[in-house]
Amino acid sequence: MRKIHNTSEAPAPVGPYNQAVWHGDTLYVSGQIAIDPASGDLVTGSIEAETRQVLNNLGAILRSAGLGFDQVLKCTVFVSDMNMYSRINAVYAEYFAEDWAPARELVEVSHLPKGVNIEISAIAGK
Repeated sequence: MRKIHNTSEAPAPVGPYNQAVWHGDTLYVSGQIAIDPASGDLVTGSIEAETRQVLNNLGAILRSAGLGFDQVLKCTVFVSDMNMYSRINAVYAEYFAEDWAPARELVEVSHLPKGVNIEISAIAGK
């Protein structure tokens, strides 16, 4: 069974999709970018600030679904510049401990929505 999941604690989708979809005990979270859900503004200034906002948005969706970062099974990270890899990893490690971090790929792409530098999607399970 499939069930749509959205929360006002994270940015509203910017297209024809939902924040997340449950399928059984698995939650598929759409890619999150650095939009502040309170203001609707993009968080810019540094890749660290963007990454932190993206992960805060992801966390808000997880919490609203009754899950935590420790239940994330896989993340997909899209970045505009692979040279930011170590800076992104430093922030990522604040949310995911090395001994239980999910599977992940980090891929450089030429463009992301709204000109952001990072987007992260996730799959989590109960």
